[in-house]
Amino acid sequence: MALTSNRAVVMGYDGSDYSMQALYWAMDEAELRRSPLIVMHAWSWPYGEASEEAKSHLRNAAEHVLWHGADCARSCSTVAEVRADLHEGSASERLAELSGEAGLVVVGSRGLGATERAAVGSVAVHVASHASCPVIVVRGAGPIPVPAHPGPLVVGVGSAPDDAVMGFAFKEAELRRVRLVALQAEPAPASRAVATPFARAGESVVPPCQDDALRMRLKPWQEEHPLVRVDTSVVTMLPGSALQEASRDASLIVVGRHEGLGPTAGALLQEATCPVAVVPAT
Repeated sequence: MALTSNRAVVMGYDGSDYSMQALYWAMDEAELRRSPLIVMHAWSWPYGEASEEAKSHLRNAAEHVLWHGADCARSCSTVAEVRADLHEGSASERLAELSGEAGLVVVGSRGLGATERAAVGSVAVHVASHASCPVIVVRGAGPIPVPAHPGPLVVGVGSAPDDAVMGFAFKEAELRRVRLVALQAEPAPASRAVATPFARAGESVVPPCQDDALRMRLKPWQEEHPLVRVDTSVVTMLPGSALQEASRDASLIVVGRHEGLGPTAGALLQEATCPVAVVPAT
């Protein structure tokens, strides 16, 4: 499917509560980006060999589910172009395929197929692991209702900030007009940590010089997005634990994906209390 130069937002829809939350998030993204929205639904015949007439009943049901999602997007948003994509086969493989020409893929934390539903979040994990573009997995309460004062966007920063990950985080914070918190968390000997009254249990805050160094590393993206308010936090703590803690107050957690999903991103997809964006690193 050829997409316009303004790359589309693709979302996987199966009519479940999880996919409804993802649909509303995807509509927001398409509106903010002024992008087309592709609503994808996959179906498959699970009973072995059968005639086309027998399969047609299941296909008709799938068409109805897809029509509901696409119609909801057209009637409940200002997205200029909404397309419906019906696929016979694997939902996760179709979403990964569409990601090749998309700007963003949005999925719910579960669902997208009766057989795949048996494994919690299998579609979300597969797409986040293999997509060619950023993937947002909508977890927690989702965007309904939209909070009057949304929490910050939190991005996990390694020792060397990745351009694709930081670029996505800054752009997303700018689009949503929320504060960006750059969180660098690394295990370290206790002798390097300085306890402060603001540290949570099991957490130590490192000396201010390391926080200043992180601010300097973020300077190129800050200059490109001057309207984004940026706070930094450098802690001696396991990255997964620090980001999981941060997800309690955040509106979105952004992490990078290098060779494979990695333990931090994988844990967040299962346990975070807010949506999680997984961005292929450069």
